[in-house]
Amino acid sequence: MADGGLTVFDGSLLREATVSADSLFSASGDGDPTTIDGAHLLSEAESVASSLLLGLSLPENLKAATLRRLGFDELSFRSLHFNRESASETLRKYVAAVADELRDDPFVVSVLDGSIIRMLLEDEDDFAMLAENLFTELDRDDTGKLCKSETRNALAQMGVEMGVPSPSVNAKSDDLLDDILRKHGAEGEELLGQAQFANLLQAVLQSLADALGLKPIVVIQDIKVINGSKIRQILANEELLLDTIDRIFDKQTASELDGGSIRKFRALLEKDGTEFGLPLAGSNEALVLLYDQVFGSLDIQNDEELDKEAFGSAVKQILQEILNQMESNPVFHEPEGN
Repeated sequence: MADGGLTVFDGSLLREATVSADSLFSASGDGDPTTIDGAHLLSEAESVASSLLLGLSLPENLKAATLRRLGFDELSFRSLHFNRESASETLRKYVAAVADELRDDPFVVSVLDGSIIRMLLEDEDDFAMLAENLFTELDRDDTGKLCKSETRNALAQMGVEMGVPSPSVNAKSDDLLDDILRKHGAEGEELLGQAQFANLLQAVLQSLADALGLKPIVVIQDIKVINGSKIRQILANEELLLDTIDRIFDKQTASELDGGSIRKFRALLEKDGTEFGLPLAGSNEALVLLYDQVFGSLDIQNDEELDKEAFGSAVKQILQEILNQMESNPVFHEPEGN
């Protein structure tokens, strides 16, 4: 996985996992108990799912949605008791439910493993330019000097795109940065010139790259993965699919005497595809290209007027092809305002 690059957590890391609650029973201080309570099992389930997701702490909304899939809320689950067999079965179901949630609503993450930092440090010219730019930006009074403590701000300005975990992204990154800065004496008020600051930054980044190489940090990105999950749900429910087709067809013909057309259906998807879990096409070039490919492959002429049966068949074909394309090549969508 590329440091700073985008990786999709879609549940695939969890699907083949073999999990068991046996350790909960053998690790108990009460010998070998016959049951454990739901609180202990839930903590273990969250820990197991997190470890399978490279140490990512499960967001609260994911944990709540997972329990809903199992038919519980947190309070009721914690009040239950499980024997060894039922605990292992429930643990497996929990992990599978997390996988299903991620399939329907994947995360985009950056896995910070030090590789981008190492590449940057290996190119002396690139690093010298970066260090100079950071020094100039942080030297707001143009004194030609910076406090050692400004090293933390330099790391913050580099950010995830350069493979540096931002301060406060999570407790692990805070502790890691604190330890490294302390190790190199980068928290004092001693003033440094540009060359001295560059040397200190280089040493800090080298330690950070080494630490991330041993224990990467996973950072969730505010990017939506459009993989056709809403379309999959519609296609899997014949009644919902027919109702959707009826409403679209009736809307197209409400003010006209002719039937529906593929051109009108594409216009609907581009303008407001939220019913199908799709963003506005105008704000996403990848989605426009996908539509071009899908609609261009149809035998039907885009402007040809179709009766309801033919229109419904075409819509189903289009949705299936969009789903096929998105399952193998998801579309990334950055919400407006980011």
